[in-house]
Amino acid sequence: MTPGATSETSDSPTASDAPTARQRYATGRQYELRRGDALAVVTELAAGLRWYSRGDVQLTESYGDSDIPPGATGITLAPWANRIEDGLWHLDGKKQQLDITEVSKNNASHGLLRNASYSLVDESEFAVTLEATVFPQHGYPFLLRHRVEYSLAEDLGLEVRQTLVNDAEAEAPFVLGAHPYLRLGDVPSEDLTLTVDAATRLVADERLIPRSSEPVSADSDLRQGRTVGDVDLDAALTGLAFDGGIASHTLTAPDGRSVSLWQDETCPFVHVFVSRIYPGRSAAVAVEPMTGPANAFNSGDSLRWLTPGDSFTITWGIRADLAGA
Repeated sequence: MTPGATSETSDSPTASDAPTARQRYATGRQYELRRGDALAVVTELAAGLRWYSRGDVQLTESYGDSDIPPGATGITLAPWANRIEDGLWHLDGKKQQLDITEVSKNNASHGLLRNASYSLVDESEFAVTLEATVFPQHGYPFLLRHRVEYSLAEDLGLEVRQTLVNDAEAEAPFVLGAHPYLRLGDVPSEDLTLTVDAATRLVADERLIPRSSEPVSADSDLRQGRTVGDVDLDAALTGLAFDGGIASHTLTAPDGRSVSLWQDETCPFVHVFVSRIYPGRSAAVAVEPMTGPANAFNSGDSLRWLTPGDSFTITWGIRADLAGA
């Protein structure tokens, strides 16, 4: 099996299938982090998480060496997460028109750094820090820096810190987020149980723009856990249950093993997307921490403004319990 091969070519990926830094990749330089049996691979493109595993158990979805991240797999999102309707918003009464990057729904999607190269700031055996600049442009006239630090903790969990810095001379609006997909080794994702302790669902239209909110029910109520194969969901959830400042969302296998994404209180929203079209997979589960929902630049819902010279940091991560029942 060649470096970078994934479940697209094997039903049972192992840590040896992970991408390495020995060749050129469509996502640029690959930064490997190793600690104990943990391995993470971070990409130059979009400061993305291409791989995270413990031993022979792959814990995130990945993709081929010559591929761009399918379904935005693992990328970080700034200065907005999710979507802006028609790519249009207003600043001090002046129309701001962003490029339409989700043509099928006529939205500006996933920020301005999805196709950006991130520069290396710092690197060690257990951690890497990358940074990219958001330059002033039509639709977003602000100068910002997005710094992303990945690290493997002592417990071998993956921790991520995303920091936005305002180098402009005016306040800048933002929503930060990330787009990881979780998995649990070779267990089909449709056989996993998804648990998200969230009380509220944002109700979106056919373009995935939120129009209202309601208590979770039926397909969106994941508080007691639901089998992924029975879930049809592409929606933001909020009203998260934070314990000690952390909210966790978990995929659990029939044998009791689990993988969880956690986020701190700077991220009161999580977008859950169960994809049935992920390459090589019959189901894939995106669990996306966000500081605000889609279209916040227009709705104002949880929209944050960063004053000149200030910074804002979110923290999230992935951990696994591989001992089983």
